[in-house]
Amino acid sequence: MKKRRVTALLMAMSMAITGLAGCGQTTKEEAKTGTGDAQVQTAEERAGENGTEGVETADSGEKVNIKLFTGKIETIDVMNEIIEDFNQSQDRITVEQEYQKDASNIIKIKFASDEVPDIMTTYEQGFVDEGKYMDLSDQEEWWSRMSPDMKTACTDVKQEKTFRVCTNMTMAGFFYNKEMFAELGIEEFPDQWDEFVEMLEEIKAQKPDVVPWFIFGSEAWHLGHLIEFIPHGYVKSELGTLEAKKAMLGNDQGQLKFAQTDGPMAVFARNMKQLQEKGLINEDVLTATNDNCVQDFVSGRAAMFSNGMWAISSVLEASPEMEDKIGFAPYPAYMPGSSPVVLSAEDSGYSISATTEHKEACIEFLNFLFLPENQLKYCEVAKAPSAFKDVTAKWAPESVVSEVSAALENAVNIGYTNEKPAGFSGDDAGRMLQNLFAGQYTPEEFAQAYTDAWNDGFGGAGDGE
Repeated sequence: MKKRRVTALLMAMSMAITGLAGCGQTTKEEAKTGTGDAQVQTAEERAGENGTEGVETADSGEKVNIKLFTGKIETIDVMNEIIEDFNQSQDRITVEQEYQKDASNIIKIKFASDEVPDIMTTYEQGFVDEGKYMDLSDQEEWWSRMSPDMKTACTDVKQEKTFRVCTNMTMAGFFYNKEMFAELGIEEFPDQWDEFVEMLEEIKAQKPDVVPWFIFGSEAWHLGHLIEFIPHGYVKSELGTLEAKKAMLGNDQGQLKFAQTDGPMAVFARNMKQLQEKGLINEDVLTATNDNCVQDFVSGRAAMFSNGMWAISSVLEASPEMEDKIGFAPYPAYMPGSSPVVLSAEDSGYSISATTEHKEACIEFLNFLFLPENQLKYCEVAKAPSAFKDVTAKWAPESVVSEVSAALENAVNIGYTNEKPAGFSGDDAGRMLQNLFAGQYTPEEFAQAYTDAWNDGFGGAGDGE
């Protein structure tokens, strides 16, 4: 296999993980005395430095209600806790969080109506191009604290401006049961697709009551992620991060090859159908939920699943004894001559609506959310290292951190596909994969339908078709 390429983001991630392995949360008392891992200021101290304490906002003199819109289910509770603290810290601004499971599509409706949220975690290139988000490039108090690579990840390639700020880094790949793999004599997680399929077949042969790979396909975002991480991951690994962004932004189908019968989409679809036909994924793939996946994994009825670091909290909540049993591995190479890939990208990004009447109030809340003590709390719930240089948190068990570090070193690091058209969301893509599993597409028809939807989202056929 050819030499694996690792993006510049790996350096930042490796540094973060090295420091994270033995770190605990720093308390406020430690911060004040300088005895903790990092000196963490209190909310009051930080507010004073940022110039927000005692300063009137543009909304001064009236009560302001701020709407925060998110599709991130794993952090609802901790965000509500932080929001409650903020609301009680002053009497001018009230923040309310709205969660929507189908957030990437619901936001389209909100943009088309008079219900645009003030702050949102949904972000797509098409909305950037349409001017939906406020330019945050001048918020130096945030960027000065942030990892340079994370700031780059938040920067729009077209305009070289920043329309969102991320608070975390995250990784995604395969989570597997190390104890079960050892019992089956599986010493290494395969990095080539054929060997990966052979491993799944071996699991099924030795443990017929165990689902080799559990896919919770009732949740479109999860299937959308499989497309983003595997076929899109191949494109990014082959073209490189910057060139892949340019190809997607320019809809250069000559390089993307989405519709080709031997291209990344058709081959991916054939592979998924093959796994379904061989019974190597769960039979209830179209109705299975994330909760079903977690329960089957912790009970030993499923050997592995695909997801991001945010899944760790659900697994450990369901079964704390899984802490030393969780393995993590990249997605195997599935195209000729390609390399395995692993997501290593920005996470928990926040954008402010370009049309909000409460810009200063939004910034005041985000200043509070970004305080080190709040981010320590958030990191440990989100199970993701911080993008801020002054925040060090124990975001995962040491054994998991070690597995993640190895995966980052042995696979091409890829980012999220933010360059997809606004008219074609990740949930839309996931529903197309649902249709493939339901038998409504052949792999070739799936590839063509995906390409058509992608092109339509950009307003027409792509270049190079």
